[in-house]
Amino acid sequence: MCAAREGRWGRRQRALLCCVLVAAWEAACGQLRYSVPEELPKGSFVGDVAKDLALQLAANRDSGARVVSADRTQYFALHANSGHLVTAERLDRELLCRLVERCVLHCELIVEGEMKVYEIEVEITDINDNAPSFGEAEKELRMSETSAPGSRFPLVEAHDPDVGVNSLQSYELSGDEHFSLSVQVGADGEKRPELVLAKALDREEAVFHELVLRAIDGGEPSRTGTARIRVSVLDANDNAPVFSQAVYAVRVPEDVPVGSTLLTLTATDSDEGLNSEVKYSVIKLTAELRDNFFLDPETGSIRLLRSLDFEEGDSYEFRVQARDSGELFDTATVSISVTDVNDNAPEISVRSALSEISEDAPSGTVVALLHVQDRDSGANGEVRCSVVESVPFRLERALDNYYSVVTARELDREEVSEYNVTVWASDGGSPSLRSSAVLALRVLDVNDNAPVFAEARYSARLPENNAEGALVLTVRAWDADWGQNARVRYRLAEGRVRGAPLSSYVSVQAETGALYALRSFDYEEVREVGLWVRAEDGGAPALSSNVSVRLLIVDENDNAPQVLYPPAAAAGAGWTGVELAPRSAEPGALVAKVVAVDADAGQNAWLSYELAKATEPGLFRVGLHSGEVRTARSPLARDAPRHSLVVVVKDQGRPALSATATLTVVLAESVAELLSELGSAAAPAEPAGSLTRWLVLAVAAVSCLFLAFLLLLLALRLRRWRRSQLLPPASGALRGVPASHFVGIDGVRAFLHSYSHEVSLTADSRKSQRRWAADSCCNTLPARPPPDKAAPLLGEDAAGARGAPPDALPQAQPNTDWRFSQTQRPGTSGSQNGEEGGAWPNNQFDTEMLQAMILASANEAADGNSTLGGSTGTMGLSARYGPQFTLQHVPDYRQNVYIPGSTATLTNAAGKSNAKGSSGGNKKKSGKKEKEKK
Repeated sequence: MCAAREGRWGRRQRALLCCVLVAAWEAACGQLRYSVPEELPKGSFVGDVAKDLALQLAANRDSGARVVSADRTQYFALHANSGHLVTAERLDRELLCRLVERCVLHCELIVEGEMKVYEIEVEITDINDNAPSFGEAEKELRMSETSAPGSRFPLVEAHDPDVGVNSLQSYELSGDEHFSLSVQVGADGEKRPELVLAKALDREEAVFHELVLRAIDGGEPSRTGTARIRVSVLDANDNAPVFSQAVYAVRVPEDVPVGSTLLTLTATDSDEGLNSEVKYSVIKLTAELRDNFFLDPETGSIRLLRSLDFEEGDSYEFRVQARDSGELFDTATVSISVTDVNDNAPEISVRSALSEISEDAPSGTVVALLHVQDRDSGANGEVRCSVVESVPFRLERALDNYYSVVTARELDREEVSEYNVTVWASDGGSPSLRSSAVLALRVLDVNDNAPVFAEARYSARLPENNAEGALVLTVRAWDADWGQNARVRYRLAEGRVRGAPLSSYVSVQAETGALYALRSFDYEEVREVGLWVRAEDGGAPALSSNVSVRLLIVDENDNAPQVLYPPAAAAGAGWTGVELAPRSAEPGALVAKVVAVDADAGQNAWLSYELAKATEPGLFRVGLHSGEVRTARSPLARDAPRHSLVVVVKDQGRPALSATATLTVVLAESVAELLSELGSAAAPAEPAGSLTRWLVLAVAAVSCLFLAFLLLLLALRLRRWRRSQLLPPASGALRGVPASHFVGIDGVRAFLHSYSHEVSLTADSRKSQRRWAADSCCNTLPARPPPDKAAPLLGEDAAGARGAPPDALPQAQPNTDWRFSQTQRPGTSGSQNGEEGGAWPNNQFDTEMLQAMILASANEAADGNSTLGGSTGTMGLSARYGPQFTLQHVPDYRQNVYIPGSTATLTNAAGKSNAKGSSGGNKKKSGKKEKEKK
C-alpha cells in the first residue's frame, strides 16, 4: 500500500517537474501562454509577466516595457508598477473567434531599453453567455392530409455561438399529439431537428396545428430558445420538388463585386398547376448568411450583398429547401469557397525608435524596432523587407516578423544633418503590393565649423539725407553646425570715421545682421564708409569670421545753385551787377556772364541758364549752358538806356532747384555816360520785406484804435449811469433833464436853460442848419413864476418844441463869425473841451464864480428890489456889483458845441459884436412880454 502511494507521489512530482521545465523552456524561448475566460472586465488580471520573464521593471523604470499587438485593437496592456498583464478591452470570444474552435490572441512584449521582444499567447475560454436562437421565431409548415404517418419534415435549426458543452445540446417539441420530434446528428456534429408525423392528419378535423420547438444548451445554468411552428393541413399533393444536384459548390474570389450572382439553384416538380410552383428558402438562416447573401425565393439565385474578405471567412456552407405549394419539399447543400486575392499590402508598425543619434555613434547601433505582417495568406502573405542603399543603415531580423534598423557606418552631420530612413515591405503576390515606413532621425552636432558669409564682401548705396535708423543692408552668415553651435551673432569691428567712432555712424543688429544708419549722412561731407562685420557662433570655444562692408553715399539734389556772379545786392550797398553795353553792339555781342556753382554732384550739379525777365524782351539772350548774356539784336535809339535782366539758374535734379541773378545793363558808349545814367536813376523801391512789415504795423494800429474806441465807449456809458444815480428824482416833470443843468445853493434850485441846438449836416457839404428854441434867445434868466404856478422846465419846453411841426420853429440865420481861436474865447473854458452837451462849465473856478452871481440874484429877488431881467446884459447884478459884472464877463459855454465831421465850433460872438442889433431886438421882445405879464 505504501509502495503504491509512493509510486503515485513520484508520478505527480515528475509531472510537476515537467510542467516547470516546459514553462521555463517557453520563458527562455521568449514565449508565454495564459488562459482567461471571456467577458472579463477591463483591467482584469491575465498573468504576471515580470515574474515569468524575470524582468526588474520596478527597479529600472527607464526600460520602458510595453505590450503591442498586430491587431487593430489592443486587447492587453502591461501594468507599469506590478508588471502584470491585464485586459485593455472587454473580451468577447464570439466576436474575436467566431469560426475558430480554440480562440487564441497573440501579442508581444517590447522592452525598450534592452531592445528585446517576447511573444505572449492568451487563450480565451468560452462561458455560457449566449442562449440558442432561431433564425425565424415563427415558422409555418404546410402538410397534405394524405401525408403518411412517419413522414419527416425539417424544422428551423437553432444557433448557439458558444462552444463545447455551452453550445446547443438538444431540442424539445410540445403542443400536439399528431407530431413528434426527431433530432438527426450530421457528420459535422450539428443537430438537425425534424418534425415526424405520428398520426394521420384530417383537414376536416383540424386545419391548423400549433407547436413549440425549444432548443437547450449544456451550460450551467442552461439557456433555451423557442420558435413557434404552425402546421397548415392541405389537400393532397403527391409529387415533391427535386433539386438538380444534392450539393451546390462554387469558388469565388474575395474581390467579387457586390450584387453579383454567385450561383442559381434549380428544382423541378412533376405536379401541375399550383402544386408545381417551387419556393426556395434557407433552412438555417444565420445573421452572417443574412448579411452576406440573398436567396431569391422565386428564381433560386444567390446574390452577394456585402464584400467578401478571405481574412474574415474563407468558406460558407448552408442548406436550402425547395417547397411546392403542397408543402412537399427537397433539400440541398450550398458550399461557397472564397479564394484569397492579394488585396492587403504589408503593414509596418514601428514598435520602438530613436529620434536623435550622435554623429560619433559606433556602427551597429540599433535605432528602431519594426514589426511587419501581411493579412493575406500563402504567397500573398510572404513579406520581404529592404532599406534604401543610399543611407548608412541596414536591416537585421530579430524575431519572426520583427526587424531591427541599425547603423551601417559612422555618421557625419556636416554631410547629412537629418535622415529619413524609408523601410519598404513587399509581399509575394502578383502583382506585388508594397508599403513603407519612414523613420526620421536627427544627427547631433559637434562645433567644428566657423560661420561663413553669403558673400565675400558687401557694398551698398545709401542716399544722403537719410532718416536716422534707416536700414542700409543685411549681412548673412551661416554655420554648418546645428543648435547653439550654429547660432550666429554679429558685431562691428572697431573703427573711426572723420575722427568719430564708427559706432556713432552705423550699428548692426546682433541677431539678424541688419546694418542701420545712426545719423543722416551728407554727401558733401562723407562720400564713403568702410567697415568690418564679425560673425561669431555660439559654440565653446566660439568660432568667428569677418567680412568687409563698403557703404557708398549717393548724392541727392539738396543744394540749390549758388550764383557767384553777379553778387547779390546787400542792404544799402547800392548798385551791383551793372554791365555796360555799347549802343553800337552787334547781335551776339558778349555783355556779361552769369557764373554759378552747385555743391551737389553728377546730374544734380549740371546747371542751365534761362532769361526769366527782361525790361526789353528780345534785346538780350542767355546761353543755356554757358550763362553768357549776349545781345539778340542791335540796340535801337528807342530802347531804354537801362535794362534789368533776371536770369534763372536751374540744376538737373528731381525736383530741380533754382536760383536767380539780376543784372543791370546800361546802354552807354563810355563809363562816364554809365555813371551819369546810374546817378539819375531813382532810388530802389522798398523791398517786399519792408512793405510786409508796414502792412503788419498798420493792421496792429487799426486793432489798437478799435480797442481804444470800445474802452472809451464803455467809460462814457459808466459815467452817464453814475451821473443818473447821483441826481435824486424830484418829480415827473424833471425826468430827462441832465443833472448838470441844476446847481443847488443853500437849498435854492436854479435852473439854467442853456442854448438848445439842433444841427443837421450832410456827408458831402459843410453847410449846417441850427435851430433855436423860442424861449432861449435871450441873455437873461426868466422871472420866477408865482407859487401857485409851476415853472416850466426845459424838458417840457423841449418836448413841446419837438412835438411842433418843423415849419413852426423859427429858422435862425447862420453865424458868419463863429470861429475863434483858443485865446479869443472868454473864460478858462476857452482852452478846454466842455461837457458832452457843450453848455456847462467844466472847471471849479468858473463854477464858483457862477454860483456867487446866482446867489446874489436870488437875494435881490427875495428883497423885491430888483428882478432877474432888470437890466440888459447884467442879469440883475448891476446894483450890487456894478456894471463890470455884465454877461460878457460870464463865460459863454455855447461856444463848446462841436459839429461831428467839421472843425467849426459854435460861439456867441455874433451877439456880442452886434450889441445894437441883435441885443436890442431881444430887449424889445423881452419888454413886450413883461408888459403882457403885468
